[in-house]
Amino acid sequence: MPRFDVDVLVVGGGPAGLAAARFAALSGLSAMVAEPRQAPVDKACGEGIMPGGLASLRTLGLSLDGVPFHGIAYVDGSSSVVARFANGPGLGVRRTALHCSLSAGVECVPVRVTSLEQGPDWVRAGGITARWLIAADGLHSTVRRCVGVQSFAGTPRRYGLRAHWNARPWSEFVEVWWSRLGEAYVTPVAPDVVGVAILSASRAWLDAFPGLEDRLGKRIGSVRGAGPLRQVVSRRVAGRVLFVGDSAGYEDALTGEGISLAVKQARAAIASIADGDPARYERDWQRITREYRMLTRGLVVATRFPVARKAIVPLSARLPSVFTAIVNRLAA
Repeated sequence: MPRFDVDVLVVGGGPAGLAAARFAALSGLSAMVAEPRQAPVDKACGEGIMPGGLASLRTLGLSLDGVPFHGIAYVDGSSSVVARFANGPGLGVRRTALHCSLSAGVECVPVRVTSLEQGPDWVRAGGITARWLIAADGLHSTVRRCVGVQSFAGTPRRYGLRAHWNARPWSEFVEVWWSRLGEAYVTPVAPDVVGVAILSASRAWLDAFPGLEDRLGKRIGSVRGAGPLRQVVSRRVAGRVLFVGDSAGYEDALTGEGISLAVKQARAAIASIADGDPARYERDWQRITREYRMLTRGLVVATRFPVARKAIVPLSARLPSVFTAIVNRLAA
């Protein structure tokens, strides 16, 4: 019988991993997060938390500082449409601020996991022995390779870029600006700061969105990137290893649910471990992500064609009740 250092070892200190550690503690399981990057951990991210994800975070007792947003607006050069949330606002939060809130009280160790071994009732990585391992180490997960879980970058290959600007938020919504090259997500994250995340296959920048740059002030900090965004992963459970967040598979950030889905997956993974039924997590993951995967995949594939991309905002404006219903379904 091995000597256990912890019940659950979490590899990766992003929102998914930190949420998993906190849900573990609520379930009476000891947890430790292996994260080699210096805190607070930042990455390219839209930084908007949908109402459903915000509700999940609040079950962890978190107090988050940010800017409420009350829905989603689609914008192009000639038309726009707004969908207001039916069940309370979402929250624009700097990724670094979210990390600080989630990591409070969580045991984190500066360990980089490059290999892994597991037995019938144990798993060991980074010199730490645990009963279970939660892999939350991102799009290009090292843990996936260690345990032989197959994955590949899907098509179309899209990438994300994110930066912040000194600008007073001009809208109570997250604005999604559409152009022929991609989408720009404008999220209020502080009283005088907006974040802009741009998604495209061509790594477009502000000049692809006429009128947006005129609203922005001075850029703050550096530009961060991520991609390719679509990662197709064969399974979410490999022995005593469970995958959450981006490492579990990712379609695209088009519908803005990344953080919300990561938190919901973390909660489901820990619940399956606590209930002694880890195999159930695969079914739970499929259920949690089904609508996101179907809608996001459909939109990404359809808007590869210029005619469809040009029509997306005018069509949504002509069918505002349908647009609002879809947004609220994804926001739940």
